[in-house]
Parts: sequence; C-alpha cells; structure tokens
Amino acid sequence: MLNWIWAVMVVGGVVYGFLTGNVEAVGNACLDSAKEAVTLCITMLGVMGFWCGCMEIASRAGLIESLTRKMRPFVRWMFPNLPLEHPAAAHITMNMIANILGLGWAATPAGLRAMEELGNLEEERRNGRLPGTGRKRGTASDEMCTFLILNISSLQLIPVNVIAYRSQYGSVNPAAVVFPAMIATAVSTLAGVAVCKVIGRISVKRQEKIL
Repeated sequence: MLNWIWAVMVVGGVVYGFLTGNVEAVGNACLDSAKEAVTLCITMLGVMGFWCGCMEIASRAGLIESLTRKMRPFVRWMFPNLPLEHPAAAHITMNMIANILGLGWAATPAGLRAMEELGNLEEERRNGRLPGTGRKRGTASDEMCTFLILNISSLQLIPVNVIAYRSQYGSVNPAAVVFPAMIATAVSTLAGVAVCKVIGRISVKRQEKIL
C-alpha cells in the first residue's frame, strides 16, 4: 500500500510540474533530493553503526541479558498469556530496549522476529499444543496488538535518530530534543499501557460472559 501511495505522489508531482510549466524545477528538486538522501544515509550509517556497536558490546558483556531479566516482570504483566520461556518474550524485550535507547532501526529486526514468534504461538494454540484458543489466520492476536502499541508508543531516553537528523540539518543544539522527547514518549507509553490493560479487561469480561 505504501508503495502505491508514494508512486501516486511522485507521478502526481511530475504531472503537476508539466501542467504548470515547472518541469525544470521538478528536475532540480529530484537531483537535490537524491543528493540530500545519500548524504543523510551516510550520516545515519555512522550514527547507527556506533550505537549498534554499543548494543553488541553490551550484549556480549551480558548487559542485555541482565536488562532482559529485569524487564521480565513488566513483559509478564503486559503479556499475561505469553508462556514465560517462549522465544517471543526475548525478542519483545530486545525491541523494547532498542526503542528505549532510540535505536529505531536496530529495533526493527527484533520487532519482526517477535511478530513471527507470536504468529507461531497462535499456530501452536490453533493446533492444541498450547492452552487457549488461537485466532483464525490473518487475525492479530491480543499479544500482537499489545506489542504493536508498545512498539509505536515506546519510551525513548536517547532519541538517536532525531538527534542525527537535527545535526544533519544544521541544528545549533541537536541534543536539545532529548528532554521533550522523554516527556512525550513517556506520556505516549503510559497511554498505550493504559489502553492495552483496559481493552484486555473488557476482552476477558466478554469471554467470561460467553462461557
């Protein structure tokens, strides 16, 4: 869907340029944007390389494993029906840690693997290998919805991507956004957690009435 949206926007811009006689401006904008995109990617590559390297060092030093254990009660509270030793729990924790550190790109692989494992969990429920009734294929489970909300609204202590963007575009103080970002993401995370727990209770009550 996103590919179609971008294609329509690009084609619409080119057509509008032809109709308004601004073809030269469209060509110049394309060239300038391509140059700016390459420059931005190089800048982000260095920043992400540094922080992903720090994550790898932390992982080999056992820090990530320690944080995973400490976050286990929170994960257990947010995902009460998720088996304690299920592989999805580790990927969910890694995704949350990366998001907290502002490493959105580093969080993506862990998030995809977490969703894959949650899909496997539903398959195991459908086959009767685990307790519970699995959702039909193509329908997101409660765990998937909860994880998606936490991933989108994640608390960020160090918004690395935003700092890099501000530095790339000439900000005098790129790190000035840290405190406002912490407040904004803290509020969004609290709101997301509240929504998940409220909807979870409503879902449980509906199931109790059905039974």
